[in-house]
Amino acid sequence: MAHDGIAPVGGENSYKHLIDPTKKWYKNGRLIRLNLWIVLLLITSTANGYDGSMMNGLQLLTQWEDAFNHPMGSKLGLLGAIQNIGSLGCLPFSPYACDLLGRKRTIFLGACIIVAGAIVQTASQSVEMFIGARFLVGFGLGFAGAGAPLLVMEIAYPTQRAPLGSVYNALWPGGAFIASWVTFGSFHIPSSWAWRLPSACQAIPAVLQVFLILFGPESPRWLVARGREEEALNTLAYYHADSNTEDPLVQFEYQEICTAIAEEKLQNKTGWLELVKTTGNRKRMRIIIAIAFFSQWSGSGLISYYLNQVFDTIGITDPITQLLINCFLNLWSLLLAVSGGVYCDRVGRRPLFLISTGGMFVFFLLQTVCTSQYALHGNKAAGNAVVAFIYLYSAAYAIAYSPLITSYTIEILPFALRAKGFTLFGFSVSASLVFNQYINPIAFAALKWKYYIVYVVWLAFEFVFIYFFLVETKNRTLEETALIFDGDTSVASIAGKAAAIAHLEGAAVPGSPTSDEKFDEKSGSNSIHHDEFIN
Repeated sequence: MAHDGIAPVGGENSYKHLIDPTKKWYKNGRLIRLNLWIVLLLITSTANGYDGSMMNGLQLLTQWEDAFNHPMGSKLGLLGAIQNIGSLGCLPFSPYACDLLGRKRTIFLGACIIVAGAIVQTASQSVEMFIGARFLVGFGLGFAGAGAPLLVMEIAYPTQRAPLGSVYNALWPGGAFIASWVTFGSFHIPSSWAWRLPSACQAIPAVLQVFLILFGPESPRWLVARGREEEALNTLAYYHADSNTEDPLVQFEYQEICTAIAEEKLQNKTGWLELVKTTGNRKRMRIIIAIAFFSQWSGSGLISYYLNQVFDTIGITDPITQLLINCFLNLWSLLLAVSGGVYCDRVGRRPLFLISTGGMFVFFLLQTVCTSQYALHGNKAAGNAVVAFIYLYSAAYAIAYSPLITSYTIEILPFALRAKGFTLFGFSVSASLVFNQYINPIAFAALKWKYYIVYVVWLAFEFVFIYFFLVETKNRTLEETALIFDGDTSVASIAGKAAAIAHLEGAAVPGSPTSDEKFDEKSGSNSIHHDEFIN
């Protein structure tokens, strides 16, 4: 899919001039096949959303409550948290599985565990058996959720990498949407299948992955790191250039991957301490940990807890009506999240995060005002407005935090630290979730609507942090994106060396007298002055 053209090495155009814009991916059989494999990976996030939200629906089913003797208190809390605990239990193992077994074998392992957990959950005869099954499902999701987003980002066609990687996490609300409708549909089944059917359905994505994933492509980056360079080149060529290993785009991708991984190995940057050892890595981890906590500490967890309270106070007490409103809220979030993922390369990561965080601050502030008016004065119109602002807040959250936190984390990490850094991101998300699950109900019970003020102040802090510290990464390869934290010339160096090795005419290796680069972290743009090369 390459064509003749002129463009500089590195920066936004490091690969785009090698791609013919007149050739559409949907007219290329190999790219269609690649994207179908990616769909198989994307459903991991949908499954995660389904499993994470299914308990909310099951708790509305009298059949489920009767089967397990109406669990209350700590037992009900454990039922809600046990899947997340299972995912936490997987964290010490998942990065090593990704690096040693490979991305797709790690997904296969996780899918097998999920299927086993779903079978046990569907057949549960006691609440203890149900809790054990939920732990098993969470443990399997820990493996699948570690490998799938990495593989999406590492096999996608360059121009589709960011949208597809962002859509991965954006599909979490899709799983929640499906779970809400499945439980709504099973609501009228007069037997235990009212809850067994939703439990069995959670195995469907994992079953597909068990039978299909091992036939799909492995990450070229992982193959190169394991010394299987020929397989990596053939994988890139097969899917990105109709098996033409001499295609300039394939050669540029391959040489850039080889160069970046070779330099990482030379510097032995693979241990856990490397995540905080250098200035560039500390910048990475500052951003990654921050957006992980922001994704859960922006008030979304409090809204989830408080939504049913809002329904009750404005007279919406029918469980079916509440369930329907939740269904459409999940659909609303899904549509906005997918839109944010699709347009992340056009709009940019920084603008989306700034718009999202600013929007959440405004709508949460207005929600707080309306909540106070209802609480203090019984204003019914203010109570109705709260629901409207919840929808607007959800829209603001969805356009950046739903699609981008996973893809952005992966793309700013170098290959050698990608699995470990992503594991730390997952741990941060889980830790912040624990806060939501245990602190929010206690604080809200004590402070009522005044607790909202804490989140208003926190959202203002988030906006300031995003403005000053988030780095733009749009229109870059994974290797270039991961290296923009490590010095002004790092990006150009990798791109230039790759271009030179790939024998692209006129390529200058940065660091020579003809090369000079200055990187603007906020805009994500390079000012590069060096010899241009012709494909």
